[in-house]
Amino acid sequence: MASDSQPPAPKGRLISHFENRPAPSHAKAWSDLWDSGEDSLWDRGMPSPALIDLLENYQDTLLHPMATQEGNGNGNGNGNEGQARKRKRKRALVPGCGRGYDVLTLALHGFDAVGLEISGTAVSAAREFAERELQLSSSGPRANAKYFGEDFDVDRARARQLGLETGTGKVHFCQGDFFDDSWLAELDADEDGDGLVGGRKFDLVYDYTFLCALHPSQRPHWARRMRDLLRPGGLLVCLEFPMYKDPALPGPPWGVNGVHWGLLASEFSRRVYVRPRRTFEVGTGTDMLSVWERRGEGCGC
Repeated sequence: MASDSQPPAPKGRLISHFENRPAPSHAKAWSDLWDSGEDSLWDRGMPSPALIDLLENYQDTLLHPMATQEGNGNGNGNGNEGQARKRKRKRALVPGCGRGYDVLTLALHGFDAVGLEISGTAVSAAREFAERELQLSSSGPRANAKYFGEDFDVDRARARQLGLETGTGKVHFCQGDFFDDSWLAELDADEDGDGLVGGRKFDLVYDYTFLCALHPSQRPHWARRMRDLLRPGGLLVCLEFPMYKDPALPGPPWGVNGVHWGLLASEFSRRVYVRPRRTFEVGTGTDMLSVWERRGEGCGC
């Protein structure tokens, strides 16, 4: 008697590659995919429209790339006008940055940006790509227009009017394990003077397809690490994907619908939660964009 049941759908390359591998071996498994030239399995080939729109919608408030600090001197040298104030670039991190599209987006919007990858092959590819892209800046203001919003000329004029033009921040790519501190030591050693990381704390971390690439057993570690890497008041920006996938199904990517709140609500305050008007086609209509502010020490609010 013939069976009416259908054969199971074939597993995708990523799921097959990670199947039956213990979670501690996943970092090497990702590196192996880079080394075998299979990064096209996840490479979107362009900067994130959702991140661009978020940065520009909140550029003059929540996501301004410059921090104002008190200086050591005063306005006229007589000690009667208080301390002079100076502006310093905020520092942003993109773990699992791939070729660095989002690192460049953050830098071109004024942040000092760090891209982290587990694979040396990935870091080399990101550095080469960034060098080419940043050289385009000398060709004119529209050379890097794809890293900005749809109303490029209007937005640039508005930035000038509001005094929000900040230039391009530093770009740095490094190889390392997100959960290990060795790459932070590398950053401290590579940057002189004021330093890129300064106390090993970031003002902003951007996660897109990083959490969903981790085995679900690593999610609590991800949340604790995000808290440790951000200064009090720092922001974790998450483009939540894939929201359409059943979290019980195998990955990567693993479904994350409902995951972020459970991981972050105890240590972070959610400041923004919206469905992005623009995002990658694969997440259109389901992606959510959340911004989480790290609470200060001992804050129960």
